[in-house]
Amino acid sequence: MKNNTINKKEIEKFSKMASEWWDPNGKFKPLHKFNPVRIKYIKQCVVKHFKINRNKLPFKNLEILDVGCGGGLLSEPVSRLGAYVTGIDASLQNIEIAKIHSKEKKLKINYICASPERLKTKKKFDVILNMEIIEHVEDVENFIKQSSKFLKKNGLMFFATINKTLKSYIFAIVGAEYILRWLPIGTHEWDKFVEPKKLIELAKKSDLKLINLDGVKFNPLNNDWKISSDKSVNYISNFKKN
Repeated sequence: MKNNTINKKEIEKFSKMASEWWDPNGKFKPLHKFNPVRIKYIKQCVVKHFKINRNKLPFKNLEILDVGCGGGLLSEPVSRLGAYVTGIDASLQNIEIAKIHSKEKKLKINYICASPERLKTKKKFDVILNMEIIEHVEDVENFIKQSSKFLKKNGLMFFATINKTLKSYIFAIVGAEYILRWLPIGTHEWDKFVEPKKLIELAKKSDLKLINLDGVKFNPLNNDWKISSDKSVNYISNFKKN
Protein backbone atom coordinates (compact mmCIF):
# COMPACT_ATOMS: atom_id res chain seq x y z
CA MET A 1 0.00 0.00 0.00
CA LYS A 2 1.42 3.35 -1.10
CA ASN A 3 0.30 5.22 2.00
CA ASN A 4 1.34 2.52 4.45
CA THR A 5 2.50 3.83 7.84
CA ILE A 6 3.04 0.40 9.42
CA ASN A 7 6.56 -0.56 10.41
CA LYS A 8 6.38 -4.37 10.44
CA LYS A 9 9.48 -4.72 12.60
CA GLU A 10 7.90 -2.51 15.27
CA ILE A 11 4.57 -4.36 15.13
CA GLU A 12 6.30 -7.73 15.54
CA LYS A 13 8.31 -6.38 18.48
CA PHE A 14 5.23 -5.22 20.39
CA SER A 15 3.12 -8.23 19.39
CA LYS A 16 5.63 -10.52 21.12
CA MET A 17 5.13 -8.56 24.36
CA ALA A 18 1.32 -8.28 24.07
CA SER A 19 0.55 -10.67 26.95
CA GLU A 20 2.34 -8.30 29.36
CA TRP A 21 0.30 -5.16 28.67
CA TRP A 22 -1.59 -5.27 31.96
CA ASP A 23 1.25 -6.43 34.18
CA PRO A 24 2.33 -3.29 36.13
CA ASN A 25 5.72 -4.89 36.78
CA GLY A 26 6.21 -6.32 33.29
CA LYS A 27 7.74 -4.94 30.11
CA PHE A 28 5.23 -2.07 30.03
CA LYS A 29 5.93 -0.93 33.59
CA PRO A 30 7.16 2.51 32.37
CA LEU A 31 3.82 3.13 30.62
CA HIS A 32 1.92 2.19 33.79
CA LYS A 33 4.03 4.78 35.63
CA PHE A 34 3.52 7.30 32.83
CA ASN A 35 -0.25 6.82 32.58
CA PRO A 36 -1.44 9.11 35.44
CA VAL A 37 0.40 12.19 34.16
CA ARG A 38 -0.77 11.79 30.57
CA ILE A 39 -4.38 11.15 31.62
CA LYS A 40 -4.33 14.27 33.80
CA TYR A 41 -2.81 16.31 30.96
CA ILE A 42 -5.39 15.09 28.42
CA LYS A 43 -8.25 15.74 30.85
CA GLN A 44 -7.13 19.30 31.65
CA CYS A 45 -6.64 20.21 27.98
CA VAL A 46 -9.94 18.69 26.82
CA VAL A 47 -11.97 20.30 29.63
CA LYS A 48 -10.40 23.71 28.90
CA HIS A 49 -10.73 23.50 25.12
CA PHE A 50 -14.33 22.30 25.01
CA LYS A 51 -15.30 24.46 28.04
CA ILE A 52 -16.68 21.46 29.94
CA ASN A 53 -18.23 22.18 33.35
CA ARG A 54 -19.02 18.62 34.47
CA ASN A 55 -17.01 17.17 37.36
CA LYS A 56 -18.40 13.68 36.86
CA LEU A 57 -17.85 12.08 33.47
CA PRO A 58 -16.20 15.16 31.90
CA PHE A 59 -15.78 13.35 28.58
CA LYS A 60 -19.45 12.32 28.32
CA ASN A 61 -20.61 12.15 24.68
CA LEU A 62 -17.12 12.90 23.30
CA GLU A 63 -15.89 10.62 20.51
CA ILE A 64 -12.23 9.75 21.09
CA LEU A 65 -9.88 7.78 18.86
CA ASP A 66 -6.85 6.16 20.52
CA VAL A 67 -4.30 5.41 17.79
CA GLY A 68 -1.74 2.72 18.58
CA CYS A 69 -3.82 1.77 21.61
CA GLY A 70 -1.77 -1.32 22.47
CA GLY A 71 -3.51 -3.31 25.18
CA GLY A 72 -5.78 -0.41 26.13
CA LEU A 73 -3.81 1.26 28.93
CA LEU A 74 -5.07 4.68 27.86
CA SER A 75 -8.36 3.69 26.22
CA GLU A 76 -9.80 2.29 29.45
CA PRO A 77 -9.30 5.32 31.76
CA VAL A 78 -10.52 7.63 28.99
CA SER A 79 -13.62 5.45 28.63
CA ARG A 80 -14.21 5.73 32.38
CA LEU A 81 -14.28 9.53 31.98
CA GLY A 82 -17.40 9.05 29.86
CA ALA A 83 -16.07 9.08 26.29
CA TYR A 84 -17.08 6.83 23.42
CA VAL A 85 -13.68 5.30 22.71
CA THR A 86 -12.40 3.65 19.55
CA GLY A 87 -8.97 2.09 19.91
CA ILE A 88 -6.96 1.02 16.89
CA ASP A 89 -3.66 -0.85 16.66
CA ALA A 90 -1.86 -2.57 13.80
CA SER A 91 -1.06 -5.55 16.04
CA LEU A 92 -3.86 -8.13 16.21
CA GLN A 93 -2.34 -9.55 19.41
CA ASN A 94 -2.56 -6.15 21.09
CA ILE A 95 -6.20 -5.74 20.04
CA GLU A 96 -7.14 -9.20 21.33
CA ILE A 97 -5.57 -8.45 24.73
CA ALA A 98 -7.36 -5.06 24.82
CA LYS A 99 -10.74 -6.65 24.00
CA ILE A 100 -10.40 -9.31 26.69
CA HIS A 101 -9.36 -6.84 29.38
CA SER A 102 -12.09 -4.29 28.60
CA LYS A 103 -14.69 -7.04 28.66
CA GLU A 104 -13.44 -8.16 32.08
CA LYS A 105 -13.77 -4.57 33.29
CA LYS A 106 -17.24 -4.23 31.68
CA LEU A 107 -16.18 -1.31 29.49
CA LYS A 108 -17.63 -0.69 26.03
CA ILE A 109 -14.65 0.19 23.86
CA ASN A 110 -14.60 -0.34 20.10
CA TYR A 111 -11.27 -2.01 19.36
CA ILE A 112 -10.21 -2.44 15.73
CA CYS A 113 -7.05 -3.94 14.26
CA ALA A 114 -6.03 -1.16 11.87
CA SER A 115 -3.62 1.68 11.21
CA PRO A 116 -5.02 5.15 10.37
CA GLU A 117 -4.78 4.65 6.59
CA ARG A 118 -6.63 1.31 6.88
CA LEU A 119 -9.38 2.43 9.24
CA LYS A 120 -12.69 2.12 7.46
CA THR A 121 -15.09 4.52 9.15
CA LYS A 122 -16.93 7.70 8.20
CA LYS A 123 -16.94 8.80 11.82
CA LYS A 124 -15.12 11.99 12.85
CA PHE A 125 -13.70 12.32 16.34
CA ASP A 126 -13.59 15.16 18.87
CA VAL A 127 -10.20 14.00 20.17
CA ILE A 128 -7.45 11.82 18.70
CA LEU A 129 -4.68 10.40 20.85
CA ASN A 130 -1.31 9.61 19.29
CA MET A 131 0.60 8.75 22.44
CA GLU A 132 4.03 7.08 22.36
CA ILE A 133 3.39 5.99 18.78
CA ILE A 134 4.99 8.32 16.21
CA GLU A 135 8.49 7.08 17.08
CA HIS A 136 7.36 3.61 15.97
CA VAL A 137 5.69 4.34 12.62
CA GLU A 138 7.12 4.14 9.11
CA ASP A 139 6.27 7.64 7.86
CA VAL A 140 5.50 10.27 10.52
CA GLU A 141 4.22 12.92 8.10
CA ASN A 142 1.80 10.54 6.44
CA PHE A 143 0.80 9.05 9.78
CA ILE A 144 -0.25 12.50 11.04
CA LYS A 145 -2.02 13.23 7.75
CA GLN A 146 -3.95 9.94 7.85
CA SER A 147 -4.87 10.43 11.52
CA SER A 148 -6.00 14.05 11.08
CA LYS A 149 -8.58 13.17 8.43
CA PHE A 150 -10.65 11.59 11.23
CA LEU A 151 -10.52 14.71 13.42
CA LYS A 152 -13.45 17.11 13.55
CA LYS A 153 -12.86 20.78 12.87
CA ASN A 154 -11.81 22.41 16.17
CA GLY A 155 -11.06 18.93 17.50
CA LEU A 156 -7.91 18.13 19.50
CA MET A 157 -5.02 15.85 18.60
CA PHE A 158 -2.52 14.82 21.28
CA PHE A 159 1.03 13.58 20.82
CA ALA A 160 3.46 12.23 23.41
CA THR A 161 6.89 11.19 22.16
CA ILE A 162 10.66 11.52 22.65
CA ASN A 163 12.82 14.42 21.52
CA LYS A 164 15.84 13.79 19.29
CA THR A 165 18.70 15.00 21.48
CA LEU A 166 21.90 13.63 22.95
CA LYS A 167 20.18 13.67 26.33
CA SER A 168 17.30 11.54 25.01
CA TYR A 169 19.80 8.99 23.68
CA ILE A 170 21.51 8.81 27.07
CA PHE A 171 18.31 8.68 29.15
CA ALA A 172 15.72 6.96 26.92
CA ILE A 173 18.00 4.35 25.36
CA VAL A 174 21.23 3.87 27.31
CA GLY A 175 19.65 4.58 30.71
CA ALA A 176 16.16 3.11 30.35
CA GLU A 177 17.07 0.07 28.24
CA TYR A 178 20.65 -0.88 29.05
CA ILE A 179 21.28 0.35 32.61
CA LEU A 180 17.96 0.50 34.45
CA ARG A 181 16.34 -2.20 32.28
CA TRP A 182 13.00 -0.39 32.42
CA LEU A 183 12.42 -1.38 28.78
CA PRO A 184 13.56 -4.30 26.62
CA ILE A 185 16.72 -3.50 24.66
CA GLY A 186 15.74 -2.28 21.19
CA THR A 187 12.42 -0.73 22.24
CA HIS A 188 13.51 2.64 20.83
CA GLU A 189 15.66 3.78 17.93
CA TRP A 190 17.18 7.26 18.32
CA ASP A 191 16.96 7.93 14.57
CA LYS A 192 13.16 7.66 14.79
CA PHE A 193 12.78 10.23 17.57
CA VAL A 194 11.07 13.48 16.53
CA GLU A 195 12.08 16.99 17.57
CA PRO A 196 9.24 19.30 18.72
CA LYS A 197 10.04 21.75 15.90
CA LYS A 198 9.68 18.93 13.36
CA LEU A 199 6.41 17.72 14.89
CA ILE A 200 4.92 21.24 14.74
CA GLU A 201 6.04 21.57 11.12
CA LEU A 202 4.49 18.22 10.10
CA ALA A 203 1.30 18.89 12.04
CA LYS A 204 0.88 22.26 10.30
CA LYS A 205 0.77 20.45 6.94
CA SER A 206 -2.33 18.64 8.20
CA ASP A 207 -4.05 21.87 9.36
CA LEU A 208 -3.15 21.28 12.99
CA LYS A 209 -2.30 24.32 15.10
CA LEU A 210 -0.20 23.94 18.25
CA ILE A 211 -1.94 24.81 21.53
CA ASN A 212 0.37 23.37 24.20
CA LEU A 213 3.77 21.69 24.25
CA ASP A 214 5.27 20.61 27.57
CA GLY A 215 8.08 18.46 28.81
CA VAL A 216 7.47 15.32 30.87
CA LYS A 217 10.12 14.43 33.42
CA PHE A 218 10.68 11.43 35.68
CA ASN A 219 11.04 12.23 39.37
CA PRO A 220 13.20 9.46 40.96
CA LEU A 221 12.42 10.68 44.49
CA ASN A 222 8.67 10.16 44.08
CA ASN A 223 9.06 7.42 41.47
CA ASP A 224 6.60 9.17 39.16
CA TRP A 225 6.33 11.46 36.14
CA LYS A 226 5.39 15.12 36.13
CA ILE A 227 4.83 17.91 33.60
CA SER A 228 7.98 20.00 33.23
CA SER A 229 9.46 22.84 31.21
CA ASP A 230 12.27 20.44 30.23
CA LYS A 231 11.43 19.05 26.78
CA SER A 232 14.89 17.58 26.13
CA VAL A 233 13.77 13.94 26.56
CA ASN A 234 10.01 13.30 26.77
CA TYR A 235 7.38 15.80 25.71
CA ILE A 236 3.62 15.94 25.33
CA SER A 237 1.53 18.27 23.16
CA ASN A 238 -1.91 19.01 21.80
CA PHE A 239 -3.03 20.61 18.56
CA LYS A 240 -6.31 22.02 17.28
CA LYS A 241 -7.74 21.17 13.85
CA ASN A 242 -8.29 24.35 11.83
